[in-house]
Amino acid sequence: MNRRSLRRWMRKDGMKALWFMAPSLIGFACFYIIPFIMGIYESFTDGSLEGTLVGFDNYNEVLSSGSFHKASVNMLIFTGIGVPLVIALSLILALLLNRPLFMRNWLRTSFIMPLVVPVASVVMIWQILFDWNGTLNAWLHHFHKERIDWMQSDWSMSVVILMYLWKNIGYNMILFLAGLQSIPKDYYETARVEGAGRFRQLFHITLIYLTPTTFFVVLISIINSFKVFRETYLLAGDYPYDRIYMMQHYMNNMFSSLDIQKLTAAATLMVGFIVILVTGLLSVERRFRDNLE
Repeated sequence: MNRRSLRRWMRKDGMKALWFMAPSLIGFACFYIIPFIMGIYESFTDGSLEGTLVGFDNYNEVLSSGSFHKASVNMLIFTGIGVPLVIALSLILALLLNRPLFMRNWLRTSFIMPLVVPVASVVMIWQILFDWNGTLNAWLHHFHKERIDWMQSDWSMSVVILMYLWKNIGYNMILFLAGLQSIPKDYYETARVEGAGRFRQLFHITLIYLTPTTFFVVLISIINSFKVFRETYLLAGDYPYDRIYMMQHYMNNMFSSLDIQKLTAAATLMVGFIVILVTGLLSVERRFRDNLE
């Protein structure tokens, strides 16, 4: 490549954009990519300082750990229940708010408010509700019912799922609203002329053309379900009730005991699972989009 072609290549818009993005890319590489690669390397060693390679020994220990099994099962149960619920509820709310309703703008704002409230404030509200001496138990006592230790019983998973729904349903609803408003109105007018009812329009127009948005919402919801550690940690501490002992609790406890090798092995396994899941969903969405076109 001669000097003239090099200058021409340097003046292209893509190269200019790369120069503007360079500070962010360098920061992202220094604080995310490089530490993650170092963590993968540490997962194959027996020590953080001058450790020797031990192959998959750390992974075998993690996979044979009862705590890891418990955290994995709880995480899958939480994701398997919370994600379908948040998608269904946010879609129903988006369909309702896409119609002319009284105080529609106020309702939209109210559903977005949990996104801007700090996590500590959110957890404090839920502690007031579900504490042993909290509001919900006071109501039960008023109606002569026995108090429930919500965070130390099988109800604890339901409490965390409710918090997850409350915090994420507004964001998903906005995404669905954007998808609904991007569907051309001509499709509905043509369907009404041909005699299609509301349910037929819903299943043959709305849900079909909302599929790309739905796939994106599913991905965001799954990722957010793996970020529920902050709420459960503030609610129940390092070692919560078995029902809400999540994968992040396991990794946090490994970090506290400075067992970096098991921590990095567990983190690598979790990232690998998320990558496989996201890749599968994207491939399904791509096939569906190609068939739709």
